[in-house]
Amino acid sequence: MNRFSPTAKTPMSTKTLATLAIILSVRPLIFADEPAPQVNPKDKLVVETVLRLKSFDLESSTRAKEAVLRYLKADPGSDQYFTLIERFKPQEITEDLARFSLQHSTETSGVRGAELLFLMNAGSTLEAAIKSGDEKTSVAAVTLIGHVAAERTEAILLPVVASTKSPLAVRTAAVSALSRSVNGQKSVLTLVVSGKLADDLKFAAANVLLSSSDPAIKAEAAKHLQLPATADAQPLPPIAELIQRRGDPVAGAIAFRKTNMCINCHKVKGEGKEVGPDLSEIGSKLSREAVYVSILDPSAAISHNYESYALVTDNGLVVVGLLVSETDDAITLRTQEGLDKKFSRQNVEEFEKQKISMMPQDLQKQLTVTELIDIVEYVMTLRKPPEE
Repeated sequence: MNRFSPTAKTPMSTKTLATLAIILSVRPLIFADEPAPQVNPKDKLVVETVLRLKSFDLESSTRAKEAVLRYLKADPGSDQYFTLIERFKPQEITEDLARFSLQHSTETSGVRGAELLFLMNAGSTLEAAIKSGDEKTSVAAVTLIGHVAAERTEAILLPVVASTKSPLAVRTAAVSALSRSVNGQKSVLTLVVSGKLADDLKFAAANVLLSSSDPAIKAEAAKHLQLPATADAQPLPPIAELIQRRGDPVAGAIAFRKTNMCINCHKVKGEGKEVGPDLSEIGSKLSREAVYVSILDPSAAISHNYESYALVTDNGLVVVGLLVSETDDAITLRTQEGLDKKFSRQNVEEFEKQKISMMPQDLQKQLTVTELIDIVEYVMTLRKPPEE
């Protein structure tokens, strides 16, 4: 029997069989485990050939399978990449596919990859990623599961919401992910009504439940949740509503620089203080929704390397700030005022990473809704210059 032929019930033309056999017989192809291998032209020919064979069984040809796997390694994210995986479902590619999906969790390609993982009964790779210990990876996994896990979403994510060990950013992402379905919204609402939802998740819950398309959910949520008031005593609209509105970037630039506002902690093109992340190109990095979350619920969106620490000295002085440096002899923190303070280890009684962001938790109280929208409009203009 020809080792390259498909199953007996799948006839192929002699010409097609001959083409595939010639491609594969040129020389043995070794699977290369490299970070970013180049597409091998011979592998590409094999891929194009097997895709033309409507009922080809990939397991019937070791060399064809090796060629396909190499091609998948070398061309992640392309249409052909997803077509191959959907058709042949090679289990050998699940870890690579999960890695790709997690790296592109906010993009269509990442969601498509996650869909294929569950289609291949390999969704456990994303479930495991929730417990990876890396906050960014965990949030990405939760986000993807919210998009694709369907009826399994609640079973996977409700324990994350209830977990006392998961970071706030991960638990917040789980609340948002659950809200993508009516059943998920009902589950979150049940936690709210029963008093089992943690206080630090109520802002996230209010945002999704008070903007629910289900009038009953929205009405019941309003009995238990409310969004904070703004400077003019007006209730804050849900983020889902805010992202649909547009403001004045010029007015936003002025509000950004008001006393006790953004410029006191963030730099923009060299202006401001370097306490929080530099925002000079933030419009190229975050979506409009993510910008609102970072302003209105900052502890749920703390940037890596900008976590705050609390230090208590032996004479009772308490200092909260960003960790600038830490050695066996001394600790240096940068305060909210942008001041670097160095403390000798022998004078430090307590030193602990905080779960709450240094950024004010109620910044919207200093802004009207219009000013908030204007600031976001301005921030979205802060983009990386186009490459020439």
